[in-house]
Parts: sequence; C-alpha cells; structure tokens
Amino acid sequence: MSQKTLTDSGREGAVAAPADASAKRWWILAVIALAQLMVVLDATIVNIALPSAQADLGFSDGNRQWIVTAYALAFASLLLLGGRIADLFGRKTAFLIGVVGFAAVSALGGAATNFEMLVTARALQGAFGALLAPAALSLLNTTFTDARERARAFSVYGAIAGAGGAVGLLLGGVLTDALDWRWTLYVNVVIAVVAFAGGWILLHNHRDAANSKLDVPGTLLVAAGLFSLVYGFSNAETHDWSSPETWGFLIAGGLLLAAFAWWQTRAAHPLLPLRILLDRNRAASFLAVLISGGGMFGVFLFLTYYLQLNLGFSPTKTGAAFLPMVAALMVAAQVSTTMLVPRIGPKVIIPAGFAVAAVGMAWLTGIGVGSSYMSHVLPQLIVTGFGLGLVMPPAMQLATGGVAAEDAGVASATVNAMQQVGGSIGTALLNTLAASAATDYLVGKNPANKLVQAQATIESYTTAFWWSAGLFAAGALIAFLLFRRGAPEQDADAAPVVHM
Repeated sequence: MSQKTLTDSGREGAVAAPADASAKRWWILAVIALAQLMVVLDATIVNIALPSAQADLGFSDGNRQWIVTAYALAFASLLLLGGRIADLFGRKTAFLIGVVGFAAVSALGGAATNFEMLVTARALQGAFGALLAPAALSLLNTTFTDARERARAFSVYGAIAGAGGAVGLLLGGVLTDALDWRWTLYVNVVIAVVAFAGGWILLHNHRDAANSKLDVPGTLLVAAGLFSLVYGFSNAETHDWSSPETWGFLIAGGLLLAAFAWWQTRAAHPLLPLRILLDRNRAASFLAVLISGGGMFGVFLFLTYYLQLNLGFSPTKTGAAFLPMVAALMVAAQVSTTMLVPRIGPKVIIPAGFAVAAVGMAWLTGIGVGSSYMSHVLPQLIVTGFGLGLVMPPAMQLATGGVAAEDAGVASATVNAMQQVGGSIGTALLNTLAASAATDYLVGKNPANKLVQAQATIESYTTAFWWSAGLFAAGALIAFLLFRRGAPEQDADAAPVVHM
C-alpha cells in the first residue's frame, strides 16, 4: 500500500485506510519484537546450558568463556556496519537475511561435534545478529510515527530488550532440563520461521540512504576498535588487569575509536554521522543504555550463581526466579514510555529509574549463606526490575527518535552497540571485582572449610551487587546532568515517513 495524501474531497473514501495501516503496524511490531527477543535471549540462553555442553563436547574450563565471548565480540564489533547496510540496501532485506542467517548458524551450533564448531557458530550468530538487531529497531522507528503509538511500541521493545536476558535464562533452563543443551540453539530456528514469514508478508523494503556509499575506512576502524575494547575486557576475566592482553587491547580499542571519531568528521559518507550524537537527549540516552547494560549483569550473572550454587535451584527454577523482575520491568516500561516521560520528561524519570535500581541492588547485598528467595531476593528483584523499566525503554525511544530516515539504521545500531559493549564491560569488571573479593576474604582462613568457602562466594556476589548499585547511582547523576528539562518535543518534520 503506497502512502497517500488525503485531500478534503478524498477523505470519505480513505477513512478505512488509517485503521488498516494501524492494524498492520501492530503486526509489524509483533514480528520485530519476536526477532529482537531471539537476538537478546541468545546472549544468556546458552549460559545455563554451558555445563551440559562442556560435558558433551569435552572442552576445558579455560575455553568455556569463549562460547559466550565469541557472540559478544562479533555482535558488538559489527553492529554499526549492520545498521548502515540496512540504511543502504533496505531494512526488509537486512532483516530477512539476518533472520535466515541467524537460524542457519544456530542449527550449525546445535549440531556441533566439537568446541571449534560451536564457537564458530556462536561468532556467526553474533555477526547475523549485528545485521538483524539494528534493522529491527530502525523498522520500529520508521513504522511508528504517531507519538502515542510510538511510545507504546517502544515500551514493548524496550521491555524485551531489558528482560530478554532473564527470559533467556528461563528458556535455557527449561530446554536443558526437558530436552538437551542443543535445543538452546535449535529453538532459534522455530522462532526464525515465524519472524521470516511475518517479515516477508508485512514489511516494505525501501532505502533511505540509497544514494550514499559505505564508509569502508570508518567501518574498519570502528569494527577493530569495538573488537579490541570487548576483547580486552573479556580477557580481564581470565588474565590480570596488568596483563598486556588486557590493557594492550583496551588502549588499542580506545585509539582506534578515537581515530574513527576523527575520520567521521572528514568522510564524505560517514558510517556514524556526528549529527546523530550532537542532540543532548540522544547522547544522554546512549549513555543511559550503556550504563544500564553494564549494571544489569550484576543481577543476571551473579544471582544465577547464587540461586544455583548456594540455594540449590535447578536451571528451570533459576530462570523462573527472574520472572517477577521481568513483570516489574514490563509494567514500568509501559508507564514510563506512554505516561511519565511524555508528560514530565526524561530529566526526572530516567534518573529516578536509575536511583530505584540502585536501591534494589544495594538491598540485594543483604543475602547470606542461609537466606531465602522470598525474603532476600524476590522483593529486591522487583524493585530493580521496576527501576530498569523506567530507564531502558524511554532511553531507547529517545536515542532513535527524531533522526533523519537515512540515519535510522545506524542510530539503532548505536543503541544496540551501547547495550552490548556495556554488558561486556560490566561482565568483565564485575567478574574481576567479585573474584578479588573472594580471594581477599579467604586470606588467613581455611579454604577447605565448606562454610568459609560458601561465605567467600557470598562476599564475591555482594561485592558485585554493590558495584552495580554504584554504577546505577552514577547513571542517575549523569542522566540528571545531561537530559534536557521538560517533555521531549515531537518534531513532525524530523519524524521518518512510513512506507507500507
């Protein structure tokens, strides 16, 4: 259906068109949300299945982290390229190729007969995810142009982006317990079939940046920079921070990203036009997504360890334990994007969300060896989830709102890159701090004593939770200082046009 301009004489015959278009938009949202869920949950769904995969394929503890890291490395380093490809060659094309490729390499990983085959499949998953994720978000951005509908759409999308990790833990536990670890990868094929069919039928392919060209030097600089940054932080988990394999890659990543920023001011067709970053609310939103992505791992990663190793939860029960947090996040997502931010503005709501999440994480430090889930975990999870629901969905909406249509893909990719890089940094930083806390606690004590060992693990968890709380508190301050006062303006001229 082509877009039509209604004249006074033609209004009567076109009354049904907006209703049909609106219904179609909500079906598009369902397809986009399904694809996004597939990408987000794959960052965690394999985590719970790792012990089973390791036992089956026989790889070492040292190699185990690369099953997770390979995905993060490819995903983070190729996101901006994926977003620009969507702008240049069409978002429907990028979306469908991303879905099919993700499903194919997921099947390859599920059929893996050795470590090398599995880690290759995970890296390829990240590459196709880097094409799929920005295409999905930019499709959402260009499909919903009405302010009220757009707020609702982003509340759904933001809730999935925030809660997808917890859903991945639950689904990974269920599939591992009920079937086999390989189904944590095979399940993507089932999801992809539905997403591909919906995308093929509903989406329209048009290229807002068709007259531009791909910025090859910029692509190489940012891909190498993001790879080095994520790789350096990943090495911090297995190497000391003083190791050249850690700080060397971190310095290289910083220099490459600085060179990329310089090149974007010189390139005729920049990969990331700096005009995207110059809007104050948008820049603040990117930082909010980065910080929330880093702090969230304090919840998912270490609480997963605590529930399974200390409270004796099964993988399925562990995943189910996060559902109240998901529910709180989804409620807050709906309230923040449709009611609070449009009326009050992000300068109040997003810092308040960070503050609530910080309180939840600080409260969670009260866990002990003999704590119960109902009293020492559940209330804290609900508070933290509600706080993150006030941060992530509106931040994602503001980060992609108001950009020119030809920049929608790369703006969306930047949001995804912020979340992924934040998660990678958070994982490495919190893992290192937690390990140091456990080591310090054992000094002068008998490590063979089971009670001492259990308390050492509690010290590691609570240290990670305190640092997550501090990260969220810093996020509250940064958001308060950077966001503009008042409700965000709805610039009709800047809103992308929907083509159906």
